[in-house]
Amino acid sequence: MANVAHTATSAPVVRRRSSFEKLMSNTSLWRGMLAIAVFLLLWEIGSRFDEWFGKEWTLPFIGLIPAPTAVFAAWLEILPKAGYWMSWLQSFKRVLSGFLVAMLIGIPFGLALAVNKYFRDLFFPPFEILRPIPPLAWVPASLIFWPTNEMSIAFVTFLGAFFTIVINVLGGARTIDVRYLRAAQSMGASQWDLFSKIILPGTLPSIFTGAAVGMGITWEVVLAAEMISGGGTQGGGGLGFFIWNSYMGGSLEQVVVGMISIGIAGYLSSSAIRWLGDRFMPWKRLF
Repeated sequence: MANVAHTATSAPVVRRRSSFEKLMSNTSLWRGMLAIAVFLLLWEIGSRFDEWFGKEWTLPFIGLIPAPTAVFAAWLEILPKAGYWMSWLQSFKRVLSGFLVAMLIGIPFGLALAVNKYFRDLFFPPFEILRPIPPLAWVPASLIFWPTNEMSIAFVTFLGAFFTIVINVLGGARTIDVRYLRAAQSMGASQWDLFSKIILPGTLPSIFTGAAVGMGITWEVVLAAEMISGGGTQGGGGLGFFIWNSYMGGSLEQVVVGMISIGIAGYLSSSAIRWLGDRFMPWKRLF
């Protein structure tokens, strides 16, 4: 008994790794950083190829783009300017407003199409007719329908995410095995139990997949809408108008800065959706 007690008390204590240690040991992170570094190196070489070997050696496409060092220098110049960050803020507000409205309307609408045959027979045909229309095709009509540019951009942004979210929710709900529903009904489950404990949890992966895809489309749409509609001044017109204004001013470096800013904004938005998905679907952490 003494030996058992001694063994139990002398067991080594396993120290949990800190978040920093987990981050530094993340091989996926290092692979991603290496891929970005190689991409920037190839970009720099391709852009400056004609400087090193003569104009006759200008590479197609990449040789016409400013080098990363020139883009970074231009980025440092505009970073302290409030107008650049106001463009970020304006685009984020437009994307978030249109995306949230699309989620609030699209998720219940998709679930209603999935669980109610009469509702689906009534609303799915017009939905399918409108869905193939590109969101940017609605820009001229939205400028006529809505009294302000802001409302027009918000409407087009909403359309960019709405159809994708509805289709993913509908597809996810329709793939739930009907045997789960019958088994729950045989045990006395109510309609609310079927919805809240089977249909909604089973549709969550499709909801977050549709949200991630819809977020990407929303960024594409809002930036194009800002370019087309003007969106105000450079300080408040959003990143789309920032890119267009930089192009009209002949600053290709700032154009690339705006494009990279869009990429960063889209990555942050998608990461937030993935983080929420992990919180709502803890079982995904096992895979």
